[in-house]
Amino acid sequence: MSNPTGQRSIAWPMTVLTSLFFMWGFITVLNDVLVPHWKKLFDLNYAESLLVQFCFFGAYFIGSFIYWLWSRTSGDPIQRMGYKRGMMFGLLLSALGCALFAPASMLHSYAAHLIALFVLGLGFTVLQIAANPFVAIIGPSESASSRLNLAQAFNSLGTTLAPLIGGALIFANAAPEAAVRLPYLALAAILTILALVIGRTTLPEPPRTNTSAKSDALRHPQLRWGMVAIFCYVGAEVAIGSLIISLLGLNDVLGLSEGDAKHYLSLYWGGAMTGRFLGALALSKALTPMKRYGLMVLLGLGMFALLFALNASDRFGFQHIWPLLVLIVANMLAFILAGPNPARALGLFALAACGLLVLTVGLSGAWVLWAVIAIGLFNSIMWSNIFTLAIDGLGEDTSQGSSLLVMMILGGALIPPLQGLIADGAGLQISFLLPVACYLYLAWYGFKGSRHTSVIA
Repeated sequence: MSNPTGQRSIAWPMTVLTSLFFMWGFITVLNDVLVPHWKKLFDLNYAESLLVQFCFFGAYFIGSFIYWLWSRTSGDPIQRMGYKRGMMFGLLLSALGCALFAPASMLHSYAAHLIALFVLGLGFTVLQIAANPFVAIIGPSESASSRLNLAQAFNSLGTTLAPLIGGALIFANAAPEAAVRLPYLALAAILTILALVIGRTTLPEPPRTNTSAKSDALRHPQLRWGMVAIFCYVGAEVAIGSLIISLLGLNDVLGLSEGDAKHYLSLYWGGAMTGRFLGALALSKALTPMKRYGLMVLLGLGMFALLFALNASDRFGFQHIWPLLVLIVANMLAFILAGPNPARALGLFALAACGLLVLTVGLSGAWVLWAVIAIGLFNSIMWSNIFTLAIDGLGEDTSQGSSLLVMMILGGALIPPLQGLIADGAGLQISFLLPVACYLYLAWYGFKGSRHTSVIA
């Protein structure tokens, strides 16, 4: 894929884009705080509380499906309006979803909150369709995975901060029924401001093609298999993140309160952030191996120090977090073994996640804690690598291919409630066997399913 922006610097556009990735990461992981909060507030079981993820991620499927039908019949909407306007529209729609939390909290209605989450998810759908391929195509194709991992790393910075900030604002609120009102109104204001900033920012638009042409991205096999991979990855990651606080509250594990468990939820998402920053280096072919490995060591130590600083308190000291440093070293060794090969890295990391889930189910105490947190480190590069492998070689079908991939975020809507049903029937710890099937497919996609030919008949 050529670089449509020529030799112009992409530093500032990448800065603007990473701010979007940060915000939707932050808001998405607030759902993991909402699940236990609303479970207690509205007296729900696991399956009912995980309707939070069903409505939010279900919006991705419905919005992307509408986009796909539109592009099949009338040409690609992003090609017509441009990536910049697409991102602005997505931000404003997301802001509306956040603002709807205020009347929902006043009505004290779980259904009204779910509607607000659905609107918020529709806005994020448009953002994902526009922003992910934009990051991939504004620079050389050989560094697309590295760029998207960098952007996703800032997405993970948002997911790391969300449990700490959101947990402090929501769990500690004296009026639980109104705890979400002011935080989400503030988020609505921030998203609106971001839309205005993007409107006044010059972004390099890829050349537009004939908007009346009908696209058929499904003719590319790497995209078809990649759609299933996105479904499995998002479903597994969201299901695990949604249930970590509840898992750590089990007496057979650690019996932690919600306030204490939120720190470990932050480490789960912080591990994904660390792995994505490491992945941006590990998958970069512009650095010599020695320089790449040296920078990875420094970055790994810096990420550990950052996560410790974010979580340090009188009740959460070095003795509670030091195993994370060992896990970061293991993650770096896995990157070295995979080399700068996105497909191989995806396959190896998926196998590692399978093993960690088996440990989560079969062990007890602190072993469960660190096994489930380590999954975040190995989830890190999966979205970026699946996305870039799936759209590589799509050409003018790229935007429609992106919408199809975003559509399969549906996994985040279906797999968590299914795991909730298993948890209600067989036990919470046993339910973590469900994501194993997802990661086995991801291993296959990395090693075999992502291969494709450059010419499609």
